[in-house]
Order: sequence, then structure tokens, then C-alpha cells
Amino acid sequence: MSSGGLDTGIRVLLAEDHALVRAGIDRLLSAAGIEVVGHAANGFEAIAAAATLRPDVVIMDLSMPELDGIVATREIVAANPETRVLVLTSFSDQERIVEVFDAGAVGYLLKDADPEELTKAVRAVSRGEMPLDPRAARMLLGGGARNRPNTDLTDREQEVLELVATGRSNKAIARRLGISEKTVKAHLTKIFQRIGVTDRTQAALWASKRGLGSGH
Repeated sequence: MSSGGLDTGIRVLLAEDHALVRAGIDRLLSAAGIEVVGHAANGFEAIAAAATLRPDVVIMDLSMPELDGIVATREIVAANPETRVLVLTSFSDQERIVEVFDAGAVGYLLKDADPEELTKAVRAVSRGEMPLDPRAARMLLGGGARNRPNTDLTDREQEVLELVATGRSNKAIARRLGISEKTVKAHLTKIFQRIGVTDRTQAALWASKRGLGSGH
């Protein structure tokens, strides 16, 4: 890890699905004396590259094909505790910001920030600081994200998620709610997409962090 506030020695992995954006960020960081050690065009590539290259910082886009940035962040941080993830995205909604930090990111910057802000954020993250775009900070301070765990979920989807959080199987959930197992699976597919996870274990963890399932 870079230490003592030095800019040299910072190794960065870029996870961004648009090639032109990757190239622009690469040039920006290189001109600032920050080494870009690899590129990734989707979440799976980001996870694999982080495991191989062990960068100091991953600049992570959230909206990517095949696997999104939230899940990729969670996997990278779990596998590489010394790697710090700086999110660079166009999203500034409360729930997305909360999910990103729950996944282990340490910084959040919006894509329309000044170029200098990105280089400052990379250096700050490498020093163990937690840069946060002022607009994202205002969204968090506006409150409510953690108190609205069912954001974008229908009542039935929230019921299914709460039962998943208690460890119930699809068959048990179907019996409890009086619906078919096929319907449960359909709900789970939509739930995974809405909250940015890929399996029921991640969904259960997501729900538990928000206090869902405790009353069942």
C-alpha cells in the first residue's frame, strides 16, 4: 500500500465496461504518476484481475454486464482485504450508496466529477481515507436508506426475502405463503436483480443487515 501521502507506488485496477472511459481514466492516472496495472470490462473480470494483480486500489463502475460492481466489490474485498475499492459511477441514489459501502467499498465518486477529484480520491483511498462525493454524502445524510429495506421490492418479494433470511427452503417458503415453488423461484430471481446479489446466501446477508427476517 502507498503510505506517508506519497503518490508513487499506487497500483490501480480499472473496472469499467466502456473502453473509451477506461482509456481516458488510464491516461489521466498515468499522467498523475499513478500506475494502472490492469483493466476489467465486467464484474467477473474485475474479481479475477484483482486476485491475480492484487492492486492497491480498484476503481469500480457499478453498472457492468454479467456481474455488477456491487457484487464484484463484495467478492474482491472478501478475497483481498488489503485492496481498497473506489466506486466511480453515475448513480447517486441512497440505496445504491448504502449497498456499495455494505459491500466493502471505501470511496464513492460520481462520473461527472472533475478529473483532479478522481486523482485526489485515488490517493486518498490508498492512504486509508474514505473520499465521498458531496452529492452522495447529502443523499446519505438525507436519511432513510437503511430504514427502507423494502425499497423497490413488492410486498410479496419482501415476504419471500424475509423467509430466505430465516434459512427456509423454497419448498418451506412456498408452503408458508401458499404459493408454488416455481413462483418462489421467480420471486427470488427478481429479488436478486433488485438488490444486486447472485444467490440466496448473499440475499440472506443483505436482508439480515437490514433487520429483515427477525420477526419470523
